[in-house]
Amino acid sequence: MKALTYQGRHDIRYEEVPDPVVASPTDAVVKVTAAGICGSDLHIYGGNPFSPEVGYTPGHECVGVVVETGDQVTRFRPGDRVMLPASVGCTLCPTCAAGYTARCERAKSMTDLCYGVSPQLPGSQAEALAVPYADINLVRLPEDISDEAAVVLTDNAPTAWYGCRRARVSPGETVLVIGLGPVGLMAAQSAFAMGAARVLGVDLVAERRTFAATMGVEPVEGEDARAAVRDMTGGRGPDAVVEAVGSDATIELALKTVRQAGRVSVVGVSQNEAFPFHMGLAQVKELEFAIGLCSVHYELPVLMSLTQAGRITPEAVVSHRFGLSEGPAAYELFSSRADGVHKILLDPSR
Repeated sequence: MKALTYQGRHDIRYEEVPDPVVASPTDAVVKVTAAGICGSDLHIYGGNPFSPEVGYTPGHECVGVVVETGDQVTRFRPGDRVMLPASVGCTLCPTCAAGYTARCERAKSMTDLCYGVSPQLPGSQAEALAVPYADINLVRLPEDISDEAAVVLTDNAPTAWYGCRRARVSPGETVLVIGLGPVGLMAAQSAFAMGAARVLGVDLVAERRTFAATMGVEPVEGEDARAAVRDMTGGRGPDAVVEAVGSDATIELALKTVRQAGRVSVVGVSQNEAFPFHMGLAQVKELEFAIGLCSVHYELPVLMSLTQAGRITPEAVVSHRFGLSEGPAAYELFSSRADGVHKILLDPSR
């Protein structure tokens, strides 16, 4: 079959790879109908992978149709339309059984928990992929949820909701979102759905700030974001900050900008093992700080209901569509943040 492969920094290729197979009676094979490129994929593309290997298929966001199941798969059959949550659970440990797949007790590293970050679990930017423990790692899709919405629901929307939930966003509050990519845009939607009165948005790309404004976000303008936010909040600062970038500078901005006794929730992926956390600042300001990886399965039931009710619109963040064969160009565009790009979908049929 055809798939994208990661061959090193800024080197994504479209080429032939082995077909996925049912290697265990609990596995399934899914034909991909739409796949997404995530901000985490850009970490890999930019030369900061999560494992040292190359040659594997990236991607952890997709929807598709079941084409084959193992003998012990009981909840799905060929022909079922499904989505694949980005977090992969074992189904055997208590935390996975409760939906907290990102905390799987049997996982040894991130490569056990996510498709497309190593050769261990080949990713979704392909014509098809194998799904381990399919009964828990597949989710049946209702007819009224589009492929576009479903791809965003596999990772970006749950991560955003998780970030807002851990920031304890409450009715009437002012929330700052740092980073207005797909996760940041969905964090803004999530904050409003949780009752936030105002959502402010920081991003270096003017087109992203302009697009976020169409969702009700108040763009933070000017070179000094911290000063601008303080002006916009009467010198007080926001009640909660959701950080959706993962860089040292944006995490520091979150800590310095939030109000006294405020809450900071980091969902941007940071690979810095020695981040200089301002312990004195956090203590003096009496801050609450949360960071973690989203267990998509746990967040999905609420988000599916909100999507079906029209309370959130995940498909609204999709800006571009490419054929799978155009994957290298899609990565280049997404990395450049040009042409108003927010979220890219890849279609293997094109």
